[in-house]
Amino acid sequence: MAGLTTGGPNVDVSLLYEINSLARQAPGWCDRAVSLTGEYGIPLALVLLVLWCWRGARRADEATAAESFAALVWAPLAAGLALLVNAPLREFVGRPRPFRQHEGLQVLDPGPGTGLTTGLARTDFSFVSDHATLAMALGVGLFVANRRIGLVGIGLALVEGFCRVYTGVHYPTDVIGGFALGTAVVLVLAPPALALLTPVVGALNRSARAGWLVRSKVRAVPLAVDLTQAPTPPAGQRTHESDLAA
Repeated sequence: MAGLTTGGPNVDVSLLYEINSLARQAPGWCDRAVSLTGEYGIPLALVLLVLWCWRGARRADEATAAESFAALVWAPLAAGLALLVNAPLREFVGRPRPFRQHEGLQVLDPGPGTGLTTGLARTDFSFVSDHATLAMALGVGLFVANRRIGLVGIGLALVEGFCRVYTGVHYPTDVIGGFALGTAVVLVLAPPALALLTPVVGALNRSARAGWLVRSKVRAVPLAVDLTQAPTPPAGQRTHESDLAA
């Protein structure tokens, strides 16, 4: 399994070198920005997107708010499940990091912790990318809850994949595999997951203490206007009309 990219030139390795070569041409501040964006920035942005989507869902009507909240709960659960699935998958494939197999790569992210969940040194395995898996799972999960915000999340996941190849810590196929894994876990398991989560969310919505999590209780109530009654004129105008009638 480790020989996925060890035997001669191929598209995967060629694309890795082409994208990673951009790091040699870019200024140092740009490399640091890309590294931090891929490692921390985009995952944080996706979490903030989930919170933003939740804020908007709470203002919807009762049925829509419950469905959106259930989908938003499923998004991080699916991302965590995808990472759990990836842990044995990485061990089974056993693909070394690209800088272990190929020379001349510009590795921009030195130090421990390249794996989002492993916390190991940079000798851990490469396929599939945890960051790409997490980002795409959150993006697709957001799309299930809110298509417009979900498209932004999917776009951020694509940028995350680019950053991981740019920094030299993943092959392009590591990223593509992460995208596929995150998407598959979210969409394949969404029907049974939402079937289980929706009644739980409904019960939560009916709770006096925790209902605010699902739906905002503060609403602007429009005043009822009786159109059959003519508006009452001011006091001064009524006096003037009475004098004219007399």
